[in-house]
Amino acid sequence: MTGKLPRLFVLLVLALGALLAIPEPALAHAATVGSSPAPGSVVGSSPTEVTVTFSETITPVSGHIQVVAPDGERISGLATARGAVLHIPVRTAEHPLGTYLISFRVISADSHPVGGAITFSVGAPSARPQAAATIGTDPTVKAAVPTFKFLGYAGLTLITGPLMFLLFLWPRRRSRAGAIRLVWTGMALTALATLGALGTQAQQGSGAALWQVSAGELGEVATSTFGLILLARLAILALLAVSLRALFAGQLRPGEKRRLRAYPNRILILILGIAGLATWPLTGHAIAAPMPAVTVTVGVVHLAAMGIWIGGLVTLIGVLLRGTDRRVLGVLLPVWSRWAALSVIWLALAGSVQAVVQVGTPAALVQTGYGRLLLVKLGVLVLVLAAAAVARRLVRRSASGSGLRRTVGIEVAATAVILALSAVLVQVDPGRTAGAQAGAVTGTGVSQTLTCPLYTLQFNIYPVELGEYNTVHAFLYTPEGKPLPPAEWQVSTQLTGQGLEAVKEPLLGLDPPHHALGSISFPLPGTYEIAFTIRVDDLNRATVKTTVTVPPKP
Repeated sequence: MTGKLPRLFVLLVLALGALLAIPEPALAHAATVGSSPAPGSVVGSSPTEVTVTFSETITPVSGHIQVVAPDGERISGLATARGAVLHIPVRTAEHPLGTYLISFRVISADSHPVGGAITFSVGAPSARPQAAATIGTDPTVKAAVPTFKFLGYAGLTLITGPLMFLLFLWPRRRSRAGAIRLVWTGMALTALATLGALGTQAQQGSGAALWQVSAGELGEVATSTFGLILLARLAILALLAVSLRALFAGQLRPGEKRRLRAYPNRILILILGIAGLATWPLTGHAIAAPMPAVTVTVGVVHLAAMGIWIGGLVTLIGVLLRGTDRRVLGVLLPVWSRWAALSVIWLALAGSVQAVVQVGTPAALVQTGYGRLLLVKLGVLVLVLAAAAVARRLVRRSASGSGLRRTVGIEVAATAVILALSAVLVQVDPGRTAGAQAGAVTGTGVSQTLTCPLYTLQFNIYPVELGEYNTVHAFLYTPEGKPLPPAEWQVSTQLTGQGLEAVKEPLLGLDPPHHALGSISFPLPGTYEIAFTIRVDDLNRATVKTTVTVPPKP
């Protein structure tokens, strides 16, 4: 079996590499669901503040939020967030008429970056102002983030499984040195992964390379909710290390199981372990999901069960199955088998709750990247459970030779793939957010200028979709381009080619008086004729027409 371990390690590295090579997931778990002014809308005057509303709580990224005026002037002040709403103060531009650009970069509640841009217009649409270069995630950060996630999960399992063996199931005459080394390795990996997460968070927001981070950015991360939770994890690891050092002191000699189990620090270790486990869901999908108290609790149970099961497997194959008397294994392995079965049951129950919350709908299992990765993870889990069933049969036959080691080795290899899949899953949009992403505002709509001898009309319709919630803004000017307050506004819609009558919709005059607001209904997909009839005074009236196409619902 020893000769096969290097090949097993190579297999795990290749599996992780294949997972990291999966097409880049969208690292944006909060969707933009609205803004004021509305995306693509036309307003009569320059606002003093613009807001962008997201599907979950967000934190602004300093230096990456701005409002650009039609002439390219940056007119935004310091942005702040109140829950899910981003507030950006703006000053009046020197040339206020035309199209404005809202460019933003924020961090969502589950610690992932969200970027985008929205446009609106004052007076009338113009050419879109030049936006800052779209900020992506640097390839070095794309590779580092899931790698640190994987190392964190690996460290957690190397702490939990071996420690549970040491506390409750260690053979009396067996040296504990190997299991203790596994625990310290897990502590080191967890600390490294936590420091890596702290050190890459700023680059996820800024789009910089892994090594391009300033002390100020690290300070912002450290004082954020995300950073404080990870610093709390490091503090818990430090306290746990002190407790474990006292626990392990003098326990490298065989034959001291009773003393180890009776050590008073075990309660403190248990409390610290639960607190440490909670820091993972508090910085992930669980905290941003509906019913966060439930999802965080389920996340802790899921991680604990995973740690006991996978960490226990590593302890068996790495330490106990070699050099332990067959008669001792005949007593130990049945007990471990029951532990493993209970861990798998809890793992499945907690995983099922998480899947229901995060996937959202059955269709999301196949229609979203998160759902498809989850199905792959479940498929690997089935293979692991099959290997575990074989191992349990070998245990019942009191087999402790190469056959059992080979079967447990398969379990370890497959569960390592599950850890890698988990490291990727936490970076992908949950299925529950697919609806929010699909409904995210895009800044699209219809903006046109219509002319006739009496006037020039500029209008905008947003969002141009089926239903009655399509807002229309209209602005009236003289043929020379001066604001023209009309005596009466009216708009009508008619689905072409269907022999249907035109539907008249009122327009409400606003201040300034050359601006009107209304709502248009599109009950069926197809091409609609839009007609504006405007009476400029008691004697003069004219109608201008255009067409818009309304797509069917996806």
